[in-house]
Amino acid sequence: MTLKELEQQLLALSPGEKLQAIQLLAQSLGNHWQGIEKTPRVCGGEACIAKTRIPVWVLVEARRLGYSDADLLTSYPTITATDLANAWVYAEAHPDEIELAIERNEVA
Repeated sequence: MTLKELEQQLLALSPGEKLQAIQLLAQSLGNHWQGIEKTPRVCGGEACIAKTRIPVWVLVEARRLGYSDADLLTSYPTITATDLANAWVYAEAHPDEIELAIERNEVA
C-alpha cells in the first residue's frame, strides 16, 4: 500500500476512527513522549500537554467522569486530537504517576 492510498483511507474514517488511528500511531512510536512535557514550577511539574498548563491527569479524570474526546476538545479548544492521543498513550505508560496525581488533587 502506498502512502497516497493510505491517505485516502484515513480521510474516509469517522472522527472517532481517526482518533483511534492517531492513538495507534502514537503508541507505535514507543516511549517518545512527543507533545507531553514536564516543566518545574508549572502545574507542580506534572506531565502536561506541551505548551499548555493542561495536566494529563486532568484529562484522564475527565474521561473517567464520562467526558468524551469530543467533549474534551470542546472544553479545551487549545488542544488537538493528537494532543489527546499523546495524553492517553502517556497515561497508559505511567498509570502510577497519573493515579498519584489524581489522588493528590482530590485531597486538595
